Amino acid sequence: MKKDSLLKLVALSGVQLIMVLGNSMLIPVFPDMQRALEISKLQAGLTITLFSLPAGIVIPIMGFLCDKIGRKKIIVPSLILYASGGLISGLAVTFFAKSFPILLLGRVVQGIGAAGTGPIAMALVSDIFTSNERSKALGSLEAANGLGKVLSPILGSVIALIVWYAIFFVYAI
Repeated sequence: MKKDSLLKLVALSGVQLIMVLGNSMLIPVFPDMQRALEISKLQAGLTITLFSLPAGIVIPIMGFLCDKIGRKKIIVPSLILYASGGLISGLAVTFFAKSFPILLLGRVVQGIGAAGTGPIAMALVSDIFTSNERSKALGSLEAANGLGKVLSPILGSVIALIVWYAIFFVYAI
């Protein structure tokens, strides 16, 4: 695999990793979130639902759009949207007393952004790599996905040592 192709694969694997972090990092902070925002377990669970549901609904739309206008024209704005959703949620909790509805809005925005990341990264792999390299590249994306599933609760716990809502700012970074 050429150096240029390897760099593209690393970048696309990073995109895949980011999508996985969207939900799993939050799980360790649920008890702190519940206490700080005075919300129920059900409401805390909405922070995951209102990320996943919009992502699931928008993924087919993003797939259609990436075929029409180009994958890079979807993936870059999607990453920006994902980061913006994290900022909305983090700033809401930081600056507003009744921040939960704004936090949920940020999660919806983040979910919409996530819809244009992971699946589009897989499509880009098919565009970039030849048939011989494609299966290895797709395997690397899946490895990044698996790594994200393992690391995200650990990262969430470590980041929460600062303050529980720091996770939202990490999404933006």
